[in-house]
Amino acid sequence: MSTNTVVPLRRRSNGYHTNGVAFNGMENIVKKTDECYTNGNGGGGKSKASFLTWTMRDAVYVARYHWIPCFFAVGVLFFMGVEYTLQMVPAKSEPFDIGFVVTRSLNRVLASSPDLNTLLAALNTVFVAMQTTYIVWTWLMEGRPRATISACFMFTCRGILGYSTQLPLPQDFLGSGVDFPVGNVSFFLFYSGHVAGSMIASLDMRRMQRLRLAMLFDILNVLQSIRLLGTRGHYTIDLAVGVGAGILFDSLAGKYEEMMSKRHNLTNGFSLISKESLVN
Repeated sequence: MSTNTVVPLRRRSNGYHTNGVAFNGMENIVKKTDECYTNGNGGGGKSKASFLTWTMRDAVYVARYHWIPCFFAVGVLFFMGVEYTLQMVPAKSEPFDIGFVVTRSLNRVLASSPDLNTLLAALNTVFVAMQTTYIVWTWLMEGRPRATISACFMFTCRGILGYSTQLPLPQDFLGSGVDFPVGNVSFFLFYSGHVAGSMIASLDMRRMQRLRLAMLFDILNVLQSIRLLGTRGHYTIDLAVGVGAGILFDSLAGKYEEMMSKRHNLTNGFSLISKESLVN
Protein backbone atom coordinates (compact mmCIF):
# COMPACT_ATOMS: atom_id res chain seq x y z
CA MET A 1 0.00 0.00 0.00
CA SER A 2 1.41 3.35 -0.96
CA THR A 3 1.51 6.08 1.64
CA ASN A 4 1.34 9.82 1.36
CA THR A 5 3.36 11.59 3.99
CA VAL A 6 2.32 15.15 4.69
CA VAL A 7 5.07 17.28 6.14
CA PRO A 8 4.33 20.95 6.89
CA LEU A 9 6.87 23.12 5.12
CA ARG A 10 7.22 26.86 5.48
CA ARG A 11 7.40 28.73 2.21
CA ARG A 12 8.89 32.05 1.32
CA SER A 13 7.20 34.46 -0.99
CA ASN A 14 9.53 33.44 -3.84
CA GLY A 15 8.19 29.88 -3.88
CA TYR A 16 11.14 28.31 -2.09
CA HIS A 17 11.19 26.39 1.17
CA THR A 18 13.24 27.75 4.03
CA ASN A 19 15.87 25.15 3.21
CA GLY A 20 16.40 26.77 -0.19
CA VAL A 21 14.85 23.99 -2.31
CA ALA A 22 12.25 24.90 -4.91
CA PHE A 23 8.81 23.56 -3.98
CA ASN A 24 7.15 22.20 -7.08
CA GLY A 25 9.86 20.06 -8.67
CA MET A 26 11.20 18.51 -5.50
CA GLU A 27 7.70 17.85 -4.14
CA ASN A 28 7.00 15.59 -7.10
CA ILE A 29 10.25 13.67 -6.61
CA VAL A 30 9.61 13.22 -2.87
CA LYS A 31 6.07 12.04 -3.54
CA LYS A 32 7.26 9.44 -6.02
CA THR A 33 9.91 8.26 -3.60
CA ASP A 34 7.32 7.91 -0.84
CA GLU A 35 4.96 5.91 -3.03
CA CYS A 36 7.57 3.47 -4.33
CA TYR A 37 9.71 2.77 -1.30
CA THR A 38 8.90 -0.13 1.01
CA ASN A 39 8.94 0.36 4.76
CA GLY A 40 11.76 -0.88 6.96
CA ASN A 41 9.81 -4.01 7.97
CA GLY A 42 9.49 -5.15 4.39
CA GLY A 43 5.75 -4.57 4.46
CA GLY A 44 3.47 -3.88 1.56
CA GLY A 45 4.00 -1.31 -1.10
CA LYS A 46 6.05 -1.20 -4.25
CA SER A 47 9.74 -2.04 -4.14
CA LYS A 48 10.69 -0.19 -7.30
CA ALA A 49 13.74 2.04 -6.86
CA SER A 50 12.77 5.70 -6.60
CA PHE A 51 15.28 6.72 -9.27
CA LEU A 52 13.47 4.59 -11.85
CA THR A 53 10.31 6.64 -11.35
CA TRP A 54 11.99 9.87 -12.45
CA THR A 55 10.80 11.53 -15.60
CA MET A 56 12.95 13.58 -17.95
CA ARG A 57 11.56 16.67 -16.24
CA ASP A 58 12.81 15.38 -12.88
CA ALA A 59 16.28 14.73 -14.30
CA VAL A 60 16.44 18.22 -15.81
CA TYR A 61 15.31 19.70 -12.50
CA VAL A 62 18.06 17.89 -10.58
CA ALA A 63 20.70 18.90 -13.13
CA ARG A 64 19.53 22.52 -12.95
CA TYR A 65 19.09 23.03 -9.23
CA HIS A 66 21.64 20.49 -7.96
CA TRP A 67 24.39 21.05 -10.49
CA ILE A 68 27.20 20.89 -7.95
CA PRO A 69 26.76 17.18 -7.05
CA CYS A 70 26.05 16.50 -10.74
CA PHE A 71 29.34 18.16 -11.64
CA PHE A 72 31.23 15.99 -9.17
CA ALA A 73 29.40 12.89 -10.41
CA VAL A 74 30.77 13.62 -13.89
CA GLY A 75 34.16 14.19 -12.27
CA VAL A 76 34.05 10.69 -10.77
CA LEU A 77 33.56 9.16 -14.21
CA PHE A 78 36.22 11.36 -15.81
CA PHE A 79 38.93 10.62 -13.28
CA MET A 80 38.11 6.92 -13.27
CA GLY A 81 39.04 7.01 -16.94
CA VAL A 82 42.20 9.00 -16.19
CA GLU A 83 43.28 6.75 -13.33
CA TYR A 84 42.79 3.44 -15.15
CA THR A 85 44.64 4.55 -18.28
CA LEU A 86 47.45 6.56 -16.66
CA GLN A 87 51.07 5.51 -17.10
CA MET A 88 52.47 5.05 -13.60
CA VAL A 89 55.56 6.99 -12.53
CA PRO A 90 58.56 4.59 -12.39
CA ALA A 91 59.91 3.78 -8.93
CA LYS A 92 63.27 5.52 -9.51
CA SER A 93 61.79 8.68 -11.04
CA GLU A 94 60.87 11.96 -9.38
CA PRO A 95 57.18 12.26 -8.41
CA PHE A 96 55.05 14.09 -10.97
CA ASP A 97 53.46 17.23 -9.51
CA ILE A 98 51.27 19.53 -11.58
CA GLY A 99 52.01 22.42 -9.21
CA PHE A 100 55.73 22.06 -9.91
CA VAL A 101 55.03 22.18 -13.63
CA VAL A 102 52.99 25.37 -13.31
CA THR A 103 55.57 27.11 -11.09
CA ARG A 104 58.64 25.99 -13.05
CA SER A 105 59.46 29.57 -14.10
CA LEU A 106 59.12 30.82 -10.51
CA ASN A 107 61.50 28.10 -9.35
CA ARG A 108 64.11 29.23 -11.88
CA VAL A 109 63.75 32.88 -10.83
CA LEU A 110 64.15 32.06 -7.13
CA ALA A 111 67.08 29.73 -7.82
CA SER A 112 68.88 32.52 -9.69
CA SER A 113 67.99 35.19 -7.06
CA PRO A 114 68.91 33.96 -3.56
CA ASP A 115 68.17 37.38 -2.06
CA LEU A 116 64.63 37.34 -3.43
CA ASN A 117 64.15 33.81 -2.13
CA THR A 118 65.32 34.91 1.31
CA LEU A 119 63.02 37.94 1.29
CA LEU A 120 59.95 35.90 0.38
CA ALA A 121 60.86 33.30 2.99
CA ALA A 122 61.12 36.03 5.65
CA LEU A 123 57.73 37.47 4.65
CA ASN A 124 56.20 34.00 4.79
CA THR A 125 57.60 33.54 8.30
CA VAL A 126 55.97 36.81 9.32
CA PHE A 127 52.65 35.48 8.01
CA VAL A 128 53.08 32.28 10.04
CA ALA A 129 53.70 34.45 13.11
CA MET A 130 50.49 36.36 12.34
CA GLN A 131 48.53 33.09 12.19
CA THR A 132 50.01 31.86 15.46
CA THR A 133 49.44 35.15 17.24
CA TYR A 134 45.80 35.32 16.19
CA ILE A 135 45.03 31.71 17.14
CA VAL A 136 46.61 32.06 20.59
CA TRP A 137 45.05 35.52 21.07
CA THR A 138 41.52 34.17 20.57
CA TRP A 139 42.06 31.84 23.52
CA LEU A 140 44.18 33.85 25.96
CA MET A 141 42.63 37.29 25.40
CA GLU A 142 39.10 36.60 24.06
CA GLY A 143 38.41 33.38 25.94
CA ARG A 144 37.45 31.46 22.78
CA PRO A 145 39.55 28.28 22.64
CA ARG A 146 38.11 26.72 19.47
CA ALA A 147 40.87 27.88 17.11
CA THR A 148 43.58 26.85 19.59
CA ILE A 149 42.02 23.41 20.10
CA SER A 150 41.72 23.04 16.34
CA ALA A 151 45.41 23.89 15.86
CA CYS A 152 46.41 21.34 18.51
CA PHE A 153 44.32 18.66 16.80
CA MET A 154 45.73 19.59 13.40
CA PHE A 155 49.44 19.71 14.26
CA THR A 156 49.30 16.49 16.27
CA CYS A 157 47.67 14.60 13.40
CA ARG A 158 50.12 16.22 10.98
CA GLY A 159 52.99 14.90 13.08
CA ILE A 160 51.55 11.38 13.10
CA LEU A 161 50.91 11.33 9.35
CA GLY A 162 54.14 13.14 8.48
CA TYR A 163 56.21 10.63 10.41
CA SER A 164 54.24 7.65 9.15
CA THR A 165 54.90 8.47 5.48
CA GLN A 166 58.07 10.50 5.00
CA LEU A 167 58.06 11.81 1.45
CA PRO A 168 61.35 12.54 -0.35
CA LEU A 169 62.49 16.14 -0.52
CA PRO A 170 61.90 17.49 -4.04
CA GLN A 171 65.01 17.64 -6.20
CA ASP A 172 64.84 21.41 -6.84
CA PHE A 173 64.08 22.38 -3.24
CA LEU A 174 65.19 25.94 -2.36
CA GLY A 175 65.70 26.29 1.37
CA SER A 176 66.30 29.40 3.43
CA GLY A 177 67.55 29.97 6.94
CA VAL A 178 64.77 32.48 7.64
CA ASP A 179 61.96 30.25 6.42
CA PHE A 180 59.68 28.75 9.06
CA PRO A 181 60.78 26.59 10.81
CA VAL A 182 63.75 28.95 11.06
CA GLY A 183 67.25 27.52 10.78
CA ASN A 184 67.09 25.03 7.89
CA VAL A 185 65.82 22.31 10.21
CA SER A 186 64.00 19.19 9.00
CA PHE A 187 60.23 19.25 8.54
CA PHE A 188 57.31 17.06 7.49
CA LEU A 189 56.17 17.50 3.91
CA PHE A 190 52.71 15.99 4.42
CA TYR A 191 50.70 18.02 5.04
CA SER A 192 51.23 21.78 5.02
CA GLY A 193 50.89 23.28 8.48
CA HIS A 194 51.33 26.73 6.92
CA VAL A 195 48.14 26.33 4.88
CA ALA A 196 46.13 24.50 7.54
CA GLY A 197 46.95 27.07 10.24
CA SER A 198 45.93 29.90 7.94
CA MET A 199 42.62 28.16 7.23
CA ILE A 200 41.91 27.73 10.94
CA ALA A 201 42.54 31.42 11.58
CA SER A 202 40.46 32.48 8.55
CA LEU A 203 37.49 30.33 9.58
CA ASP A 204 37.52 31.82 13.09
CA MET A 205 37.62 35.32 11.61
CA ARG A 206 34.55 34.57 9.54
CA ARG A 207 32.69 33.28 12.60
CA MET A 208 33.45 36.59 14.32
CA GLN A 209 32.45 38.58 11.20
CA ARG A 210 36.01 39.84 10.69
CA LEU A 211 35.47 39.40 7.00
CA ARG A 212 38.12 41.77 5.67
CA LEU A 213 40.79 40.23 7.85
CA ALA A 214 39.67 36.76 6.75
CA MET A 215 39.89 37.79 3.10
CA LEU A 216 43.40 39.15 3.70
CA PHE A 217 44.46 35.85 5.26
CA ASP A 218 42.97 33.90 2.35
CA ILE A 219 44.88 36.01 -0.19
CA LEU A 220 48.12 35.60 1.76
CA ASN A 221 47.44 31.87 2.01
CA VAL A 222 47.18 31.62 -1.78
CA LEU A 223 50.41 33.60 -2.20
CA GLN A 224 52.26 31.43 0.32
CA SER A 225 50.99 28.30 -1.48
CA ILE A 226 52.40 29.59 -4.77
CA ARG A 227 55.69 30.34 -3.06
CA LEU A 228 55.85 26.90 -1.43
CA LEU A 229 55.31 25.28 -4.81
CA GLY A 230 57.91 27.54 -6.41
CA THR A 231 60.52 26.68 -3.78
CA ARG A 232 59.48 23.01 -3.86
CA GLY A 233 58.82 23.26 -0.13
CA HIS A 234 55.61 21.24 -0.50
CA TYR A 235 53.93 19.05 -3.05
CA THR A 236 50.53 20.11 -4.38
CA ILE A 237 48.82 17.36 -2.39
CA ASP A 238 50.36 18.73 0.82
CA LEU A 239 48.73 22.11 0.21
CA ALA A 240 45.36 20.68 -0.83
CA VAL A 241 45.18 18.43 2.22
CA GLY A 242 46.27 21.38 4.35
CA VAL A 243 43.13 23.26 3.28
CA GLY A 244 40.96 20.24 4.07
CA ALA A 245 42.72 19.65 7.39
CA GLY A 246 42.07 23.22 8.49
CA ILE A 247 38.35 22.85 7.74
CA LEU A 248 38.13 19.36 9.27
CA PHE A 249 39.86 20.12 12.56
CA ASP A 250 37.99 23.42 12.97
CA SER A 251 34.78 21.41 12.68
CA LEU A 252 36.01 18.76 15.14
CA ALA A 253 37.01 21.45 17.63
CA GLY A 254 33.52 22.92 17.35
CA LYS A 255 31.98 19.50 18.03
CA TYR A 256 34.29 19.08 21.03
CA GLU A 257 33.15 22.41 22.47
CA GLU A 258 29.51 21.46 21.91
CA MET A 259 29.99 18.05 23.53
CA MET A 260 31.72 19.48 26.59
CA SER A 261 29.12 22.21 26.98
CA LYS A 262 26.31 19.63 26.98
CA ARG A 263 28.18 17.28 29.31
CA HIS A 264 28.74 19.97 31.95
CA ASN A 265 25.47 21.85 31.31
CA LEU A 266 27.27 25.08 30.56
CA THR A 267 24.93 27.98 29.88
CA ASN A 268 27.54 30.51 28.81
CA GLY A 269 29.41 28.31 26.35
CA PHE A 270 32.66 26.38 26.66
CA SER A 271 35.85 28.13 27.75
CA LEU A 272 39.19 26.56 28.69
CA ILE A 273 40.03 29.44 31.05
CA SER A 274 36.72 29.25 32.93
CA LYS A 275 36.59 27.20 36.14
CA GLU A 276 32.97 26.42 35.30
CA SER A 277 34.12 24.66 32.14
CA LEU A 278 36.76 22.56 33.83
CA VAL A 279 35.01 21.58 37.04
CA ASN A 280 31.37 20.65 37.35
